[in-house]
Amino acid sequence: MRMSGVERLERERGRHAVVDGIPFLLPVDAQETSALMAAFPISLDKARRALPGNEVHPLRFNDKGLLLVTVVDYRKTDIGKYIEYSLAIACTHGPRPAPAYLPLIMPKSYGLGQFVLDLPVSTELSVKGGKGIWGMPKHQANLNFLSHERSISSQYDLDGQLCVKLEVKRPRFAGLPLRVRAANLCGFRGMLMKSYIHFSGRAGVNLFDASAARLTLGEHPKAARLRELEIEPRALFSAYVPRATGVLDDYFESWFLSYERAPALSMEGLESVVSLGQGREWLPAPESAPQALEPESRHAAN
Repeated sequence: MRMSGVERLERERGRHAVVDGIPFLLPVDAQETSALMAAFPISLDKARRALPGNEVHPLRFNDKGLLLVTVVDYRKTDIGKYIEYSLAIACTHGPRPAPAYLPLIMPKSYGLGQFVLDLPVSTELSVKGGKGIWGMPKHQANLNFLSHERSISSQYDLDGQLCVKLEVKRPRFAGLPLRVRAANLCGFRGMLMKSYIHFSGRAGVNLFDASAARLTLGEHPKAARLRELEIEPRALFSAYVPRATGVLDDYFESWFLSYERAPALSMEGLESVVSLGQGREWLPAPESAPQALEPESRHAAN
């Protein structure tokens, strides 16, 4: 009988692995983790154009697509502490687009997940592992994760310019049980790479509050791809997870990305990771502008 992913990961607990020279104590987990998340409606047509190949489709919600912004502050992992800033489109995976809403009820049937457009992280080692092993579009950038009295914020800078800043109002209650298995889809080496992460903890959620989240795009070229999605300013929801445990599955899948015509440009490939080292140093934190949702910060997470 085939074991579930959780059962297999538990069977591996305490075993050791070395992949691409990176040592892991299995399972590949993270303790003392905080996270920030918001979902913004985007143009469904622009979302379709942003997804590669012919089997990844934007999730339809009220005839819109959804941009998912998720920032995770990993405090205790096998590769040290780092921040991960995920910018993704909610999607389904299959031969044809899924009906509206149904994937939220039947996620496995429609291959519900997110296609990651950009994934800056704090350290070179996180880039080497995330991109080289799981095919994630990681690159090192200037990141922070700031906690304030009434809000939480995170900023992503590159080359001295603002790319993205997310600010979320601190929920009044952050004790909702959280236990999810999420699928990440990424494009790397001309293939679609699918990986899985298991998260458990407690969360607070903001719903039906137009002022609960603010997404700011900068002038850096990395933000141009996001601006093309026609992001609506009002978040569908936002959430804060003050403390959680995450497990990145060592099982993943990959397929060739196919097109009706040969793509004009090839994707980033192995040449982008072969010379990377295992540095754990962070780039300097961004110089954050004053908070839109909170006038005074309390502390920085890094």
